[in-house]
Parts: sequence; C-alpha cells; structure tokens
Amino acid sequence: MAERVYGLLAEFDSPETLITAARDARDAGYRRLDAFTPFPVEGLSSILGIPRPRISRVGLIGGFGGAAVALLMQCYVNYDYPLDVGGRPLYAISAFAVVMFELTILFSALSMIVAMLWQNGLPRLNYPVFAARRFSLASKDRFFLCVKGDDEAFEPGKTAAFLTKAGALSVELVPS
Repeated sequence: MAERVYGLLAEFDSPETLITAARDARDAGYRRLDAFTPFPVEGLSSILGIPRPRISRVGLIGGFGGAAVALLMQCYVNYDYPLDVGGRPLYAISAFAVVMFELTILFSALSMIVAMLWQNGLPRLNYPVFAARRFSLASKDRFFLCVKGDDEAFEPGKTAAFLTKAGALSVELVPS
C-alpha cells in the first residue's frame, strides 16, 4: 500500500524567492499552498488565498449578546425580586449600565478568542510538517512553501521538479 503524502515542503533563503515561487505555483495551477516564515511577509497571504479573518464581526455579535444577557438578567431579577429602595424605579436602566458594560466586554472577548482558535484550526495536536528534517529553520532564517498532497495538480515528481526550478534550496516529501 502506498504511503499517504501530506505534501512537498520547499525551502527558500529569502522572502522574495518565496513570494516568486508561491506566485509561480499559483500560476501553474496549485491551489492548496501554505507558507512558513520567521516573520510576516507582505503580500504572501493574498498570493496563498488566505481569507480575511472575520473576528471583528464575531466580537461585535458577542458584545451585543453580552449586553442583551446583562439587560435581560437584571430586568428578570428586578421583576421577580423587586426592591423599592429610596423610590428607585423598578427598571432603572442607568443602574444597569455597569453590569451591561462588563458583560459586553466579557462576551465580546470570549467570542473573539473562540473564533480565533476555530479559524486557526487550534488546538492542533499533530501537524505533519513539524516532522520535516529542516523545518526547525522556519523560525530562524528560512522560508518554506508547502504544496499539499490533496491538491488536484499535485504529482510528487512533477511538483518537486517545479519547486526546484522555482529556486528551492531543498525539497522534502512530508508523509501524513
């Protein structure tokens, strides 16, 4: 039985060669690409087709939800257990402001944390590229481009030759 392949990992020595190789791979028909760099590289996310995160919308929805929970909770408590202190009205919205503010911030922050973890695919207990021989250099001074094995245009021999021609210092097959 043939060994399942996660993809091919190509090593580059500069961000410029990585961007050029990623653009060439995109033009050659590869769509399932990923890159690993020691620092953010301008323009790489658009070449790889990484969508813009929608965390801010999730935070806004979470904030509205927190405010609604706080308001409903306090209205319910005041209705079910009314306290007439100093002639205060039963539903004093201005008195609810502090709790509403706190729950708005809490729900917004928690919803953004959950959305960020979900969008990033975390927690990820195993990631095949971590087992690659030279991948530890991705956090130091090397740039890596991974063409995933489930790409329609992926053929190990052709893809390795393409990445070598694109300027890769080394190309390594990453098993699943």
